[in-house]
Amino acid sequence: MKSHSTIKVAVVGVGNCFAALYQGFAYYKKYANQEVPGLMFKDIGGYSPTDIEVVAAFDVDKRKVGKPIGEAIFAKPNCVRVFMPDVPAGPVVKMGPVLDGVSDHMLEQPEEEGFRIAKAKPVDVVKAIKDSGADILINYLPVGSQQATEFYAQAAIDADVAFLNCIPVFIASNPKWEKKFIKAGLPIVGDDMRSALGASILSQVMQELAFDRGFVVDFHQQINIGGNTDFNNMMVQSRLKSKKESKENVIRAQNDLRGIPVAKHSLFAGPSTYLPYLQDNKVAYFNLRLRGFGNAPVTIDAKLSVQDSENSAGVVIDAIRYLQVARELGIVGALRGPSAWTQKTPPEQMVYADAKAACEAFAKRQLPAVHAKRIKTRRSAKAETAKLVR
Repeated sequence: MKSHSTIKVAVVGVGNCFAALYQGFAYYKKYANQEVPGLMFKDIGGYSPTDIEVVAAFDVDKRKVGKPIGEAIFAKPNCVRVFMPDVPAGPVVKMGPVLDGVSDHMLEQPEEEGFRIAKAKPVDVVKAIKDSGADILINYLPVGSQQATEFYAQAAIDADVAFLNCIPVFIASNPKWEKKFIKAGLPIVGDDMRSALGASILSQVMQELAFDRGFVVDFHQQINIGGNTDFNNMMVQSRLKSKKESKENVIRAQNDLRGIPVAKHSLFAGPSTYLPYLQDNKVAYFNLRLRGFGNAPVTIDAKLSVQDSENSAGVVIDAIRYLQVARELGIVGALRGPSAWTQKTPPEQMVYADAKAACEAFAKRQLPAVHAKRIKTRRSAKAETAKLVR
């Protein structure tokens, strides 16, 4: 049985992904008694999507700061599809620290496509999280926000809340940061959310299929284009590095798990360009060159077109619930199964079936085997940190 009636979440970054997620909360409440698409698990540990409540939000854009969430999510430069216009007003968006969350490139873009920093003074983030009563902090900062992500990760620890890192700044997969969460007695899921049916999961299952059917993969290419602020922000190559690494990790991991060397120049995955016309529509192109029986060549060409932000929202709803169940079970540190299932760069890569099985165990409030050595009460986790992290 679940321990709380609701899961309270705070969010940093009121962009397209959060806009889709917030609409989704209202959408699933309206259709709570119907079978609706888009969720991998309707029930996780007794929690449904309708049990999640947003209690705080942080941003730095003047069109969002000071506005109720229900208004801020539809402000520019957001371009998410509006599928649930009638959403709760929610709490007012608070000003967070800018740090490296905004690039010069995004300040130089047309107003409808770029960021505009508010003149408000940043709030005390830790105090704001504590005052909100949040259980979990979700990180939706722009790609490349290394300092800002580390700031909010530490804020989560200081505020005694779990952390869900949806961007490719490596926190859950960084042993130093994981030790901090273990010491604090908190769970974390990360890094870099993978969409429910997106380019990364398709790359993974195609790579797995080829290996399982006895084929050699000589080349695997995944190119993505889109028109939202995420793609615009990633036009700055220095901010793109971790994203490209994270997307390629998904493919490379399938080789590593089977002990198959990755040949030089044999894979490429990452954003290609920003096309404003596409808005929140992401289009991914795949090209795989395989060799089968007798070295016979096989070529796979595929195209995927999705609403980018909505495609991510169901995964985040699941990850929120995994974190809450972990807190109630006393599991601390990076959640292996849920991270491998919902993120591109988890602390431990898994094949599709193993990651799903671990999440199914969480959904039933059972302790997955992958976490058997990691379960501790929050109090004992702090007392025995040295034993856990050696």
